[in-house]
Amino acid sequence: MVAGELVQEHLRADTGAPDDITVGRKPPELQGAAERCADPAYGAAPTCGAEETDRAPEQEREAPPDEREAMLPNGGGGGGGGEAGEKEGRKLETRLYRRRFAVLAVFSLYSLVNAFQWIQYSIITNVFTHYYGVTNDKVDWLSIVYMVAYVPLIFPATWLLDRKGLRLTALLGAGLNCAGAWLKCASVEPGRFAVTVTAQVICSVAQVFILGLPSRIASVWFGPREVSTACATAVLGNQLGTAIGFLLPPVLVPNTPDDVDLMGHNISIMFYGTAAVSTGLFILTVLIVTDRPPLPPSHAQAVLPDSPPEDYSYKQSIINLIKNKAFVLLLISYGIMTGSFYSVSTLLNQMIMACYENQELNAGRIGLTLVVAGMVGSILCGLWLDHTKTYKMTTLMVYGLSFLGMLVFTFTLNLNSIYLVFVTAGVLGFFMTGYLPLGFEFGVEITYPESEGTSSGLLNAFAQIFGIIFTLIQGRLTTDYNPLAGNLFLCAWIFLGILLTALIKSELKRHNVNMGADSSHMQALRTECPGDCPTGDKTNGVKLEPSISFSHETSL
Repeated sequence: MVAGELVQEHLRADTGAPDDITVGRKPPELQGAAERCADPAYGAAPTCGAEETDRAPEQEREAPPDEREAMLPNGGGGGGGGEAGEKEGRKLETRLYRRRFAVLAVFSLYSLVNAFQWIQYSIITNVFTHYYGVTNDKVDWLSIVYMVAYVPLIFPATWLLDRKGLRLTALLGAGLNCAGAWLKCASVEPGRFAVTVTAQVICSVAQVFILGLPSRIASVWFGPREVSTACATAVLGNQLGTAIGFLLPPVLVPNTPDDVDLMGHNISIMFYGTAAVSTGLFILTVLIVTDRPPLPPSHAQAVLPDSPPEDYSYKQSIINLIKNKAFVLLLISYGIMTGSFYSVSTLLNQMIMACYENQELNAGRIGLTLVVAGMVGSILCGLWLDHTKTYKMTTLMVYGLSFLGMLVFTFTLNLNSIYLVFVTAGVLGFFMTGYLPLGFEFGVEITYPESEGTSSGLLNAFAQIFGIIFTLIQGRLTTDYNPLAGNLFLCAWIFLGILLTALIKSELKRHNVNMGADSSHMQALRTECPGDCPTGDKTNGVKLEPSISFSHETSL
């Protein structure tokens, strides 16, 4: 039903250039103009005769050739009716496919396994330090390596996503994840710590081809009424993997310091099970994931080229994003919040063990509570965004509540009540991990029509940088002083993130394009730039005029 509604709404819509859409009614001077039957190049329904008289005031004037070229970024141009016009009209048809759910499910599952492999060492740090005969900080690096590998590799990974598409990127992520899991099976010997480090490095490289995909999958496969929920669901897979990573390792690998052979046997069971699941998901990725559906799911996708234009420059795309002040503020604030989550997740076992002795199993359960609560928060935030489109308000509210949750968690951790820690960790996780998909979707909105993979990649890169710094500093504070000192360090940074989020200027560019397609009384008009506003700027291969019509936060 949703697919039919989107097609019908599109057939009633004009196909103006993304940045040229002004939400409003037709100017009075155009209302009396005589209009001929709709030009097929505009994608309008081919109705004439008696209906034409009633619809004439709602039609728009004929666009000059140069403006029509801007309206049809896939090449269109001039004259033609007949086959040429019909071809252009078909290019802007939208449709939703049931395959989108299979693509989303497969991606979420192999993202889950990758996240599981990230945290499976840290949550039972004491077990691995005893088995391999290493110190805590070396086991911490098995988590930090995920963050270190991401930063230099994100740029070639996002370039590959832009140039080669979703399928190749997904195959690399699932394939490397599978290879790393099998190599871990060969590391189950007390003297093979270097092998397990190598395997974890391979898994961390796989993560580079995973974390930037949620917003791309949501944008190219899902419609405007479900895109935020789809992105939240894709992020949910990674969060669920972290939750399982908190829960299963303490159960599968209990601490048996007096029996190293039994400990190794339990570790091998965990590693072989992970490798088997990773192999099955790699096969499903080969069979199911494709670059994009035959027809775009939304008007915002329909007006973009199917492949990068000849004059597309990945370097220019990065420059455009860095020049976007709102996006730079989001980069820093997103990095602070997500880096704090990475640090808390990595050091949770050490914090719990410092305050509560012999509570390895409960440390894993607390981590599970933190992430599961965050999964609920992610879904609710995604549904809320699809319903209201209040990106900045929602992001700022969740950020502030995360700060309060971190304060409560910090000052209740050492009150000798493990059950209270469960509650406060759940509250913290609900908002802190619930924020993750908000940042992705907010970034896509304020940077459209730049590639979703590029904006998401930069957001994740800053998250990894802050994650490395926060984990190292908080780990040192926790070891040298106590968990309170390390947590207060994070609280100060999260408060700074609130201030930066409040400064973001919210322009809902992608939403504005979809609104132009969804309302029959809205139309694309040539933007009149006041003063010396430059026109005809080229946004990295897609010709867009600077617009003064982008809507800000939609009110309820």
